[in-house]
Amino acid sequence: MAAVTATVTLGRALADLRNGWAMRPLWGHLGWQDIRQRYRRSMLGPIWITISMAVTAIALGILYAGLFGNDLSVQLPYILVGFIVWAFISGCITEGAEVFIANEGLIKHLPSPLSVHVYRLVWRQTLLFAHNLLVYAVMLIVFPQPLHWTDLAAIPAFVLLALNGAWVALLFGIVTTRFRDLTPITQSVVQLLFFLTPIVWIYGDLLNSPNPSIAERARLAEFNPLLHFVEIIRAPMLGQDQVPRHWIVVLAITVVGWALALFVLRKYRSRVAYWV
Repeated sequence: MAAVTATVTLGRALADLRNGWAMRPLWGHLGWQDIRQRYRRSMLGPIWITISMAVTAIALGILYAGLFGNDLSVQLPYILVGFIVWAFISGCITEGAEVFIANEGLIKHLPSPLSVHVYRLVWRQTLLFAHNLLVYAVMLIVFPQPLHWTDLAAIPAFVLLALNGAWVALLFGIVTTRFRDLTPITQSVVQLLFFLTPIVWIYGDLLNSPNPSIAERARLAEFNPLLHFVEIIRAPMLGQDQVPRHWIVVLAITVVGWALALFVLRKYRSRVAYWV
């Protein structure tokens, strides 16, 4: 009987994902509206995000280029692309932790699959990512990169990023809806991970440092899963060689993460409406 019940609830969890995906017009429209509402009566709209990110990246690029003795044409593109990717990752994590809490009204009064809210969040972050690519395009003009056709691997890399953003939002959203104290903890952890992830510091430079102690400490960054997510998309966007181990780690995390998210969705899907 338990096995039958588990099979039924798993089927309902998968149906939630399928039905949510089928409602693309709904969450696609809501995602657009989220951005329009956030920047209503603003002349530049979401471009403000791009401008602020570009200014921050330029300032940090100049600062860290001087600190590490790197050429600005190397340090600035590295930081800029890192910021673009990090904005998507951190957005999926921090907003994912509140995805169901923020949609309390819709969950209680509009019967729809829970996954609709997750798809809406990932779609919104994808639109912001696309806005930020304007800065990347300008960067390619100012600091041309040795791009090749093989660098189109950035496209499947972003698809993997979005898939992982979905399970993270689904899993964290359910857990933090039950335990509200986890929301500020998640935000603090994300801030800490920013400094532990090679966004403003070049991982390869520290790894190849003539100082053995620095090189050994740099290798510890491999235990940070976000490093691998950033590198699978930053490398092709900068025309650099792909490192297979980054892809292997990301694929493994994708499989394990979705398995865990499906388990939690199967077990607690029906309780989210009461928890919010």
